[in-house]
Amino acid sequence: MREIVLDTETTGFEPSEGHRIVEIGAVELLNKMPTGRTYHQYINPERAMPKEAFDVHGLGDDFLRDKPVFKAIARDFIEFVGESTLVIHNAAFDMKFLNAELTALGHPGLPMSQSLDTVAMARRKFPGAPASLDALCRRFGIDNSAREKHGALLDCELLAEVYLELIGGRQPDFVLATAAAQTAAHQRATQAGRAKPRPEPMPSRLTAQEQAAHQAFVAKMGDAALWLKRS
Repeated sequence: MREIVLDTETTGFEPSEGHRIVEIGAVELLNKMPTGRTYHQYINPERAMPKEAFDVHGLGDDFLRDKPVFKAIARDFIEFVGESTLVIHNAAFDMKFLNAELTALGHPGLPMSQSLDTVAMARRKFPGAPASLDALCRRFGIDNSAREKHGALLDCELLAEVYLELIGGRQPDFVLATAAAQTAAHQRATQAGRAKPRPEPMPSRLTAQEQAAHQAFVAKMGDAALWLKRS
């Protein structure tokens, strides 16, 4: 199953007020495992960056001026996400911005049913506890020290780890594979410590006199003697 962990950065809170997307980040998961494939794009919003938004993500007018506009990247973005489930922290926010950008260009919007909201997941699992990305990283022991400001791709990478914890543990298949590898390594080590069969059997150390004495002793025990039985 393919899933896309996704995040955006914007110029503000409401696309209906003229705010735009300035960054998209996405991380691909396949069967709950990161594949290493990502999508990342800075976008020229074709408007000035408010100070409040700049303070959050640090993306200013000078930096974004030579970046492509959303129209130029829309098709690549649509092809990357496809019909995969979009794992998003506060999905309603990102989905309304993505759909505002897409529908303004004549593309169909992404259905909300395609998204999975990790904020809602966290609130169900930990009622009353903080559900911000930073709070969840602290809860699960995920290193977020590089997150001095919001950044779409970095936030996706952190959210991917949070999501895997929310559903029951990071990379469960990896844990099983590691256990199997450890078992195989133990078996190899055990086998390596065992003596290997000799290419030639060792000659008997019994003397002819000792062998004759043993045979005479067994003969006295009759046909029921254990040494005379064959499997």
